Amino acid sequence: MLFTDRADAGHRLAEALQHLEGEEPVVLGLPRGGVPVAFQVARALKAPLDVIVVRKLGVPYQRELGFGAIGEGGVRVISDDIVRRGRLEQADLASVEHAEAAELARQAERFRAGRPRLSLDGRTAIVVDDGIATGATAAAACQVVRAQGAARVVLAVPVAPPDAAERLRSTTDEFVCLSTPFAFSAVGEWYRDFSQTPDDEVVSLLAQAAAGPEPEGSAPDAGTAADEDVEEEVAIDAAGVRLTGDLNLPAGARAVVMFAHGSGSSRHSPRNRLVATALNEAGLGTLLFDLLTPAEEAHRANVFDIATLAERLTDATGWLRDRTAVPVGYFGASTGAAAALWAAAAPGADVGAVVSRGGRPDLAGPLLPGVRAPTLLIVGGNDSLVIDLNREAEAALRCATRLDIIPGATHLFEEPGALQQVADLARDWFLSHLVKEA
Repeated sequence: MLFTDRADAGHRLAEALQHLEGEEPVVLGLPRGGVPVAFQVARALKAPLDVIVVRKLGVPYQRELGFGAIGEGGVRVISDDIVRRGRLEQADLASVEHAEAAELARQAERFRAGRPRLSLDGRTAIVVDDGIATGATAAAACQVVRAQGAARVVLAVPVAPPDAAERLRSTTDEFVCLSTPFAFSAVGEWYRDFSQTPDDEVVSLLAQAAAGPEPEGSAPDAGTAADEDVEEEVAIDAAGVRLTGDLNLPAGARAVVMFAHGSGSSRHSPRNRLVATALNEAGLGTLLFDLLTPAEEAHRANVFDIATLAERLTDATGWLRDRTAVPVGYFGASTGAAAALWAAAAPGADVGAVVSRGGRPDLAGPLLPGVRAPTLLIVGGNDSLVIDLNREAEAALRCATRLDIIPGATHLFEEPGALQQVADLARDWFLSHLVKEA
């Protein structure tokens, strides 16, 4: 599983932690990289956010070997076994602890900007980091959190090596990890953007969380365009599952395009976001959301359960129509395109247009003749197998249909300019078929 950045990882991790919302947890981010991830988790769970400042106590002659850790409030966790085997003198221990305590106090003051540490007494504490290499710091943080009075300790990370994950499961009440790849060498290789998190960003995120959520604006009246821009993260109940999405309605938007993502992708996909941005700039609203939860994505068979994906897309469409009655279109990629066509073929479906990017319309099979929405099929010129599948679908569809092949493009349209061509074609199709009578 590859994450776009720490915010993307936080969004996905939050979905895997939704079952804890009812416990009213406290979310604790490990500085510095863990705080941007924790910020998204706390916001999704409507939980308070704090930083968990932990300093590892390293053996004086072998600093990478920790003999313990310290945390705020005078919490001190010491491994008597390492102290004994290392034949460490009390004077050596005291010297290391004194230096680390000074740095701990400096970091805590810097990050919180004078705010008090949140009490963990009797609470469920969710410790969050951006990933785990050895797990030593995360394990120490969990020990410190428990010593600070937490009744239940949950460690949550986007990625970790299998051996570290196995060790950490036995040291916490619950361990949540989205990916445990065997070919693991560093946390950063599982992020497209793993740039360093500066202290100022940590300070800013903690201050935002302490200030509380921004007041929610009222949804636009049904049947009207929004008078001002709406850009918000939303929760959608679809077919008994809670889905998370990003709704963007430019002021005056007269149509909304819902994105159905394909195998191995998510609403944070840079490819789909590039297309969404082009639609927003043309005055169209967009709703990007995930049809599967992170846990479901781990089982590849779910990606090809088109009936379930289509049912959730249909329910999400109903949710959207409760908020605005402007025309709705579908943009589907890969298996998501099959779900979009399946949903568009359902009796009573009121979908104004469909665009498929590198889609698998064959997975919608016998339902294709029931699609009534004008449908654009876009395929890369070097994606020969998918070209054949789309040609067969074009012949099976009974609606207004067009197949556009982008020369030289492969399945993911990664070639220079290819994805922009997709965005331009999709924009023009939706403007023509969604807005012309709106």
